[in-house]
Amino acid sequence: MKRPWNRTDLPVYSISSKFKDSHNLNICTYVSGASMDPKRMSVAIYKDTKTLELAELEKMIVLQLLSKDQINLVKQLGFKSGKSIDKISYLEKKGLVTKWNDFKVLGNALAYILLKQHSRIDAGDHVLFLFDVMGFLNNRDAEGLTLNELRRKKIIRG
Repeated sequence: MKRPWNRTDLPVYSISSKFKDSHNLNICTYVSGASMDPKRMSVAIYKDTKTLELAELEKMIVLQLLSKDQINLVKQLGFKSGKSIDKISYLEKKGLVTKWNDFKVLGNALAYILLKQHSRIDAGDHVLFLFDVMGFLNNRDAEGLTLNELRRKKIIRG
């Protein structure tokens, strides 16, 4: 039987992070609503990543809700380090990147959520952020990518 935390299905997001001229995209599944008023979300970012470095400098990120047809991006964005490869250049060459609120985002994502850092705590191998929602855009209507789909395709275990 699966461990309890692997029994639920959750949406798959990509984080767009930046600082000055440096941009990065990463995969994120540790995301949850935290408050309705004010609207806040919690996001856990893995330590020792370019995403974390940029998020801590800029104090803002964009969460991008991924669609099922973006499943092939998970290995590129989630299993490769932005410290060793330029993920943005790779995606721009494929015509997959656009800009929203000065962040480089995936043009085909289902939605974008602009988040501003409220607070942070060390959570072990991740840093847990509480973010204020500053804005959002529903970009297109399609089926969302979930952890269960990643499990079915054997991209992740669980």
